[in-house]
Amino acid sequence: MMSLRIPFAFAAALLLVPAALAQDAAQQQHAPQANKPVQPDVTKEFGDWTVRCYPVSSPSPCEMLELRVAKKDGQKILGVLLAYIPSRDADVLQISVPLGVALQNGLVINSDTFKSGVLKYRRCDMQGCYVETAIDSKTVGDIGRATKAEAQIIAMDGKRYNLVFSLKGFTDAHRSLVDLAKQKAGGGTAAKP
Repeated sequence: MMSLRIPFAFAAALLLVPAALAQDAAQQQHAPQANKPVQPDVTKEFGDWTVRCYPVSSPSPCEMLELRVAKKDGQKILGVLLAYIPSRDADVLQISVPLGVALQNGLVINSDTFKSGVLKYRRCDMQGCYVETAIDSKTVGDIGRATKAEAQIIAMDGKRYNLVFSLKGFTDAHRSLVDLAKQKAGGGTAAKP
């Protein structure tokens, strides 16, 4: 089961984890180019997962993610992002789902190796609603051993949806994420793909 009890200071740090915030910091450092989003300086593919690192100073300069989009219109249905914080030897999970979810019901991750408790949404914006939480190394290992996984959500109209995501390449992506994040945090330059 996922460890959801986290110290308040670490919970506050969760807001700083997603690379989007790292991109904001980089944009402020490079004000003349503020209109251009910061591009990753390292991108590696592992099955259905992508590992990206950004040329910014951040507690978590790298992330791994999988995005699921609707085949009909290309709308994002599900985003699963994992960031590693080398200074804490800890992982943070962000799951994004479309707007229209019943916020009070939260989200549940279910796989063939574990089932989380109810994960509460931390925030919503124009792109969707987000679960952001620390996860322990046992949960990361359980996910890596799973063959299938889904995020179970409930829409505002009461309908239940199981948003399936792939775990193909998850373990290799996570290993690379940890290695690259440690290299960047140590002041070294991560190897280019």
